[in-house]
Amino acid sequence: VQVEESGGGSVQAGGSLRLDCTASGWTYNKYCMGWIRRAPGKEEEVVATFYTDGHTYYADSVKGRFTISQDSAKNTIWMRMNNLKPEDSAMYYCSVQGGQRDFRCSATTVMTFGTRGQGTQVTVSS
Repeated sequence: VQVEESGGGSVQAGGSLRLDCTASGWTYNKYCMGWIRRAPGKEEEVVATFYTDGHTYYADSVKGRFTISQDSAKNTIWMRMNNLKPEDSAMYYCSVQGGQRDFRCSATTVMTFGTRGQGTQVTVSS
């Protein structure tokens, strides 16, 4: 499985960005895709996840500001980030975990078992 992120950049506080994630080289029937962020001096945090059936998860720190969804191409997800704050600054990694049967898509799944891309940097200035 190959995972590729795009869409990071620099914005001022209150601005918006969209991150895209495309996975290739897989034939899963079920999949869990999500975003993990890593900021200097902080623990990694699973920001959001998306499961095949449309179920989503959001970290409390981003609820109401971030939206994760699937593109028409089912191997692509995107995350819209609104009202960005300086504390959102981090390297954002897309993580993909798949299978042939239903499985639990959780923050742990994404953090521990998923295949990650190289990451895309998000910088929010105050």
